[in-house]
Amino acid sequence: MKGMMRYDLMETIRNTNEWMGASARAMASYPVWGLAPHPMFKLLSAWGRVTERSFARMVIKPDWGIRSIAGADGRDHVVSVETLIDKPFGSLIHFAVQGRAPMKRRILMVAPMSGHYATLLRSTVASLLPDADVYVTDWHNARDIPVSEGKFDIEDYTLYLVDFMKYLGPDINIIAVCQPAPLTLAATAYLAEEDPAAQPRTLTLIGGPIDPDAAATEVTDFGARVTMGQLEHMVIQRVGFKYKGAGRMVYPGLMQLASFISMNMDKHVDAFKEKIVAEAKGEGSERDHHNVFYDEYLAVMDMTAEFYLSTVERIFKGLEIAQNKFTVNGKRVDIGKITDVAVKTVEGSNDDISAPGQCVAALRLCTGLPESKKAQHLEPGAGHYGIFAGSSWRNNIRPLVLEFIDQNADNGPKGKKVTPIRAV
Repeated sequence: MKGMMRYDLMETIRNTNEWMGASARAMASYPVWGLAPHPMFKLLSAWGRVTERSFARMVIKPDWGIRSIAGADGRDHVVSVETLIDKPFGSLIHFAVQGRAPMKRRILMVAPMSGHYATLLRSTVASLLPDADVYVTDWHNARDIPVSEGKFDIEDYTLYLVDFMKYLGPDINIIAVCQPAPLTLAATAYLAEEDPAAQPRTLTLIGGPIDPDAAATEVTDFGARVTMGQLEHMVIQRVGFKYKGAGRMVYPGLMQLASFISMNMDKHVDAFKEKIVAEAKGEGSERDHHNVFYDEYLAVMDMTAEFYLSTVERIFKGLEIAQNKFTVNGKRVDIGKITDVAVKTVEGSNDDISAPGQCVAALRLCTGLPESKKAQHLEPGAGHYGIFAGSSWRNNIRPLVLEFIDQNADNGPKGKKVTPIRAV
């Protein structure tokens, strides 16, 4: 009950702040204050609008918002999201492009389960859709999953990926972004032994902690300082009475959000100050840069306690992937068994979450893979989000990834020049 009370207290604080923002917005917007044109009322109204929106977004799952894309035939094609596999803790979804012939490139985006929804990859998916059929792992919010569905840890996560890969077939190309990179590598190695014919064609790992000890960051330092007992006591709570997963042990999304914000507190404070001033001047808009970014950034989801704790204990502290000693259901997964899947790593030189060196360690582990099937790229000046969602991705990394896929395709357009996307 203690953990549940803490969970409900956080939700109460969030709800109260949303209510305070709504109240301030309403009170300061009464027409009567026009008789006393003091800037205080405009600032209070602006603060209320920004505060209400911000705290409301924290419990709303964002929409993908990809309605259509331009086709090579000069027509706009409607895009719909269809669920191919629906499991308790995650689904495999497909972005179906109506009226378009099947694409030679088929890509599975493995989305992070690190506090944000898979929609964090919205711009990445949108940039790939004109050139490929795109599938995405859509992880579910743990607060909405009944306790009766059981546990979900990193071994279960790995087996989910195995099932998704088997369903999509051996011509699929995998792109894993950040957190899932080590487990996607493990899932591929698992298939190499259990079902070699079901392995993906290529595997691109972007900014993932394959070897967290390769380069220190605040994330790795925190994991090294805190014991597992301390971590469980500090951050694990039970879902409150409001949700379907009441009683489930989770690492709350609101706590993860607080951690994200604390890493760049000054930047976020300045962004909200500027937004409030812009709203007070009447210069704010529904889809300005601030709202587009924070509507996604503030929307967080809970992770199951066992997934979060096993990630810290086995990936960061135990270095099971980095030392090639990861096990699934008691059986060791040997990354050296990967012999046919082309592997590429992408890192950003300014990445402060998965620093350069952490992801490229995957190539060292692929001892059974010839050098001709290994590739790496270090993007100068790019931070963590830039390597999969910013201009660095659109202009430099995306073309390189698509060319890597083509070079390793059996019947694909080998060597085809890929044009950078300037805007998404």
